[in-house]
Amino acid sequence: MTHPLSKRLFTTALTAAVLLAAAGAAQAQSALENIQKSKTLKVAIPTDYPPYGFVGPDMAPLGLDVDMARLIATKLGVKVELVPVTSANRIPYLQTKKADLVISTLGKNAEREKVIDFTAAYAPFFQGVFAPKKLKLTSFADLSGKTVAVTRGAMEDQELNKVAPSNVDFRRFEDNNATMAAFIAGQTQTIAMSGAVAAEMIRRNPQAGAEFKLLLKDSPCFVGIAKGEDALKAKVNEIIAAAKKDGTLDAMSKKWLGKTAGDLPL
Repeated sequence: MTHPLSKRLFTTALTAAVLLAAAGAAQAQSALENIQKSKTLKVAIPTDYPPYGFVGPDMAPLGLDVDMARLIATKLGVKVELVPVTSANRIPYLQTKKADLVISTLGKNAEREKVIDFTAAYAPFFQGVFAPKKLKLTSFADLSGKTVAVTRGAMEDQELNKVAPSNVDFRRFEDNNATMAAFIAGQTQTIAMSGAVAAEMIRRNPQAGAEFKLLLKDSPCFVGIAKGEDALKAKVNEIIAAAKKDGTLDAMSKKWLGKTAGDLPL
């Protein structure tokens, strides 16, 4: 026979456990509600990686990731608080609630998916071939017989080797600065590099008249969200889908990377 006191204690403990579980579930879904109540969206962004995130002459953050953070905040009807992060601390900032979202050239992989969630992709992160506007390059076959500057051993060096005609004249340099300098000086007709580095090169050297020509590899950027924040994730995905449909994502990508966003994965 169960003692009445023991039964009451068990019932009280069970009720407390149920309430605690319910509170935990509510807390897990509270990010969007907290953002709406505080009227502030905290977004982790880079400030040392142009053109995705960097500091302008007036010390104000600029870049594709910064524009994306502001777009999401505007669509949510709240102000944005930009939180500068590095590659090393951007995910911990999300996990410790120092940021509601991470918009910082974040790629999706199996290891990261164990600790955070991801939205649909919002921007490309790619390696490509760039050349002056007057040079016609519509396929890799058009590189036949041409000179191309690459950084020795970089991903673009490896990827171009897979698809380039055998008579492409590779001019290899030891770092990105030397590679860019050679191309800007006219020592090569084309250059292969990451879109981020190329975009900054184009911004700093408009006289070169360079533009994106051929895609080598695409590794798109996603918005990072804390595990369990399904309501916030759904809302951000809704904003990304609308921006994709109305051309906003293409315009942002064209502005900062010199190419449209293209077909981004969900």
